[in-house]
Amino acid sequence: MSGLAVLERRIATLAARLAPPRAVLSPGDVARLAGLELDPWQREAAESGAAQIILLASRQSGKSTVTAVMAAHTAAARPRSLTLILSPSQRQSQELFRTVKATHAALGAAAPAATQDAALSLVLANGSRIVALPGKEQTIRGFSGVDLLIEDEAARVPDPLYEAIRPMLAVSGGRIVLLSTPWGKRGHFHRVWTEGVGWHRLEVAAPDCPRISAAWLAAERAAVPDFVFRQEYLVEFVEAEGSYFAYDDIRAALDSAVTPLFGGDHRATA
Repeated sequence: MSGLAVLERRIATLAARLAPPRAVLSPGDVARLAGLELDPWQREAAESGAAQIILLASRQSGKSTVTAVMAAHTAAARPRSLTLILSPSQRQSQELFRTVKATHAALGAAAPAATQDAALSLVLANGSRIVALPGKEQTIRGFSGVDLLIEDEAARVPDPLYEAIRPMLAVSGGRIVLLSTPWGKRGHFHRVWTEGVGWHRLEVAAPDCPRISAAWLAAERAAVPDFVFRQEYLVEFVEAEGSYFAYDDIRAALDSAVTPLFGGDHRATA
């Protein structure tokens, strides 16, 4: 970086510090300034103070939009905060990150300006950071003090990766948001939705989304296999494709009181 660029960044940071204090933005303010009209479930998610939120939502229902509002709000309203975006792949993380950056940019002078703008990270004048992470456990360790952790397409994020990111919230007491369509009766997303304690659950199927027409859904139902339609649009946890035994039958056959023949953890984990 050239000396002039360094000087310009220092001047911008100093100007931001000397500027009159901004009014603290609410999630509703962020949505309004970004030109977004949130659905009731999106508003509930954005304004929820819950530490753990899980969104079971149809394709194209607006789950990325509402989490972008949450990320932009956290970065603007909480100086020196850290927001992490995680998806099964770097490309998916980057797509959601672009939505977050666009939402922040739409806030204009109402939010701290960006002092660093890279392909996978954004740093604001108030010291807040938003970082998009690739979906690989070995590359995400090292972050701590996370204020907001967003796991996109969570049903397809491997369980070891989910287990690796949770400790990032241990000291900060930050929030975690899981958002996804279902992907069979398996993995941590299904387990959290069906058994998790202390989670704020929100569900939206495609017929409940005002932007998805009934005529389009009827055509889509005829175009794709039934299990795909039920999973992607009706947000049902259908049996995993290729499963020989039904998930519920497997669960019914388990008994935590029985000690395994070869030792180990005998808890029901199906």
